[in-house]
Amino acid sequence: MRYRDQPTVEVSERVACTPARAWELLTDITLSSRVSEELATVEWLGDADAVALGARFRGTNRHDALGAWSTECEVIELEPERRWVWAVHGPEGVSATWGFEVDPANSGVIVRQWGRMGPGPSGLNVAITAMPDKEARIVANRLTEWERNMRANLAAVKAAAEARG
Repeated sequence: MRYRDQPTVEVSERVACTPARAWELLTDITLSSRVSEELATVEWLGDADAVALGARFRGTNRHDALGAWSTECEVIELEPERRWVWAVHGPEGVSATWGFEVDPANSGVIVRQWGRMGPGPSGLNVAITAMPDKEARIVANRLTEWERNMRANLAAVKAAAEARG
């Protein structure tokens, strides 16, 4: 597994709610900061106050091995009540792309979150450059961390959506 191949991880969860309720929860950019091991805060930038094409927000992260950092993100794709995608802007281009999706299903919806590394460098590239022989392990470990946090996000969506009945 190589960073340059832009590896991706995706998780999904069946939720007993309407697409509108799932969308309401998935477009609350603060949701992840309440359950993530890493994402500490999120705030809208400029005049933005909701998910909209071109809207920008800042995320601040903390990680034992990587330290603390902030990134600016931009909503780059939007299908209301269906899908929204954001790019994480690094100093040398897009360092990651993330998305949430909602699909109607029997007795509810399937919600998905996915993340793709690159194509631009991220903080992970410092470790890869220092230990190129361990790149596959470094990338796999990072994707495992992403997956764990995505599962926490979708579990929070499920709990909130199903608590309302």
